[in-house]
Amino acid sequence: MKNYFAMDMDRRQADGVSALGLAHLGDGVYELLVRAWLCGHGGSKVGNLHRQTVSNVSAPAQSRFVERLEPLLTPEEYAVYRRGRNTHPHGIPKHATPQEYARATGLECLFGHLYLQGKTQRINELFVTVMEELYGI
Repeated sequence: MKNYFAMDMDRRQADGVSALGLAHLGDGVYELLVRAWLCGHGGSKVGNLHRQTVSNVSAPAQSRFVERLEPLLTPEEYAVYRRGRNTHPHGIPKHATPQEYARATGLECLFGHLYLQGKTQRINELFVTVMEELYGI
């Protein structure tokens, strides 16, 4: 049975997934990390957890996350991020600028690409480093 919690595609296979397909997957990966982060840092009331999750996974919040993330990326990771950032999605939410939405899509594309290759340790390293900086932990 295939373990979808531990993917192991090679880079060529992961590169074969469309940028928006990677972003679709990366959106879920990022949201799961945010939810786990919030629960692990004392979040207990469901309403508060939901509001905090929504505020952290919005395109403007992801765009701020990327500002701190970019200097940490390898050239290969940056190329994947740029691929996602440069895609042309069908619509942009009202609460985000086109630039914020593009950066958020790039982040999601990167996390989806890393996830498919089984590079969860690298995802975690990037996520924790930025979250600790953002939250002063």
